[in-house]
This record gives sequence, C-alpha cells and structure tokens, in this order.
Amino acid sequence: MMRVRAETFPLAETFTISRGAKTEARVVTVEVSRHGIIGRGECVPYARYGESVESVMAQLEGLPADIDRETLQQALPAGAARNALDCALWDWAAKQAGRPAWLLAGLPEPRPLITAFTLSLDTPERMRAAAARHATRPLLKIKLGSPDDMARLEAVRAGAPAASIIVDANEGWTAELYADLAPHLLRLGVAMVEQPLPAGEDAALAEMPRPLPVCADESCHDRSSLPTLRGKYDMINIKLDKTGGLTEALALRADALSAGYRLMVGCMVGTSLAMAPAVLLAQGAEVVDLDGPLLLARDRTPALRYDADGVHPPVAGLWG
Repeated sequence: MMRVRAETFPLAETFTISRGAKTEARVVTVEVSRHGIIGRGECVPYARYGESVESVMAQLEGLPADIDRETLQQALPAGAARNALDCALWDWAAKQAGRPAWLLAGLPEPRPLITAFTLSLDTPERMRAAAARHATRPLLKIKLGSPDDMARLEAVRAGAPAASIIVDANEGWTAELYADLAPHLLRLGVAMVEQPLPAGEDAALAEMPRPLPVCADESCHDRSSLPTLRGKYDMINIKLDKTGGLTEALALRADALSAGYRLMVGCMVGTSLAMAPAVLLAQGAEVVDLDGPLLLARDRTPALRYDADGVHPPVAGLWG
C-alpha cells in the first residue's frame, strides 16, 4: 500500500532567490506500508524543473503499490516524485531489516556535519543585519543573482567578518557580470560560487578563468549530466530532488568522484524528513548545505538535531 499526500510547512521568514520569494514549503510525503511496516519519504516539487505538487502526486499515484527501488529507477525520471518514493523504500527496507539505512547502503556510520546556513536575497542593509545575526555560524551561503550584487557581498562580509562564505547565483548572472564579480568574490574571501550562469547557457565557463571553484547545481541532475559539465565546473551539487532519490544520488556521487569532481550536497527548502537521507549522502562532501529545517517555523517530530557540531544523523523514528 502507498499513501501520497501534500503538506505545507510555514517558513520562519520569507525566503527569496533570484527567481522569486516563498513563505511556505509545499512538500509531498509518501508512505509505503507493507507487512505492517511503514517507510516514509519527502520531496519538494520545484517549478524550475516543471514540477508542481499536483504533477508529482499524479506521477506517484499511477505506480503499482508493490514497486521496488530497482523498477522505480526506470518507471519514473529523475526528479522529486521518484525521490520521495525511493527514500520511502529505503526507510521501509531499513525498518524491515532492523538495520540502519547507512549499513544497507554500504556506507560508513554517519557523523554530524557542519552545514551552511542560507541568507536569502534582500537589500544590502537587511543582508548585513541577517549576516550579523548569524555571524557565529561557521559557513554562510548567500543567495545572489542580480546586477546589484556587489553591495550585497560587501554588506554580508561586513556583518559576518569571520564566517566562511559561499555564493549561489541561481543562474542569475551573465558571463560578463560574473567575470567582473569574480575578483571581488576572491577579495571578500568567498570559497565557492554555485551556478553563476543559466543551465544550457554555461558554455562560456569553459573559456573563462576560474579563480575560485564553480559548482554546478541546475546544470547537474543525475549521472547523465556529467559529460555536459566537463571543462566548465569544478564541483557538483547533488540534491535528492534532482537525482530522483538516494539510489541514483549514491551512484552519481561515485561517478563524480571518479571523474575528479569535488562534491557539495544540498537541498530544497523542506523538512527533516527530506534532509535525513541526504545526511548519509553528504558524509565526506566538501560542502554541505542541509539547512532546510532551520528555515521553517515548524518541523516534523522527531526532527533532525542541529547544534554546534552541525546536523546530526537521523534517529530511526524519523527515517532510516
């Protein structure tokens, strides 16, 4: 038996990127019930990839209730719908076996991970104030993606002079604008820039100097993306909602490492249920960005634990 439902979680504050703003996280939750055991998974449909809560639910409701993970990889394309069900099947398998998901996946026992905390796009004054409020966090991620970003960069660095900073342009820059900004990113101590140019229009990156690492996000979905990234990117951002679940994400991670890419593991704005399998995936990643629950006004119970050591592995009552 499979149950699919839509849920809404309000955000603590309006979250803004170059493509728009949101005040709530709309997610799809999947529960797989077999032999008295229930496995759960969550996805965050993303309009940028042509997804909606309604389209994802329609994809899932058309599947056989007894589908397995191997068959699922062919039944649905990479994306949010497959992610929710794939992770629910991992959770079910762990509970059915009485063994943690990391052990079933052949992974080392997970440990807490330092995660980035994201500052959404705003005026320089408000971004400086937000940076100051979170200045003690070890890693800040700044949402940018407009021609007026220089003032925002300066403001955030002034508000959090000791924090490490990574920047996400969400496809919002042109090649010319990024070339102008790159030296200033270095001057301000930015460690990495994520998706500076639109996916499909990023060929210019192969011809430009890359004085700091460039990470593919919207340009990288699953293993089929890797050949298109060669010469343009130094890192890839693996997100479960893009890969279509933990099964493909683990395979993408292995292939990316073999191809020489550095790794980031990120997330959409979702609850602890969406982040939990990503904590396993993110072990050993150079950059971890699993702060979705920190942006919510309320989370699931039980939730992931966040403290000075970072985000902790999930308890069995949550997932895996």
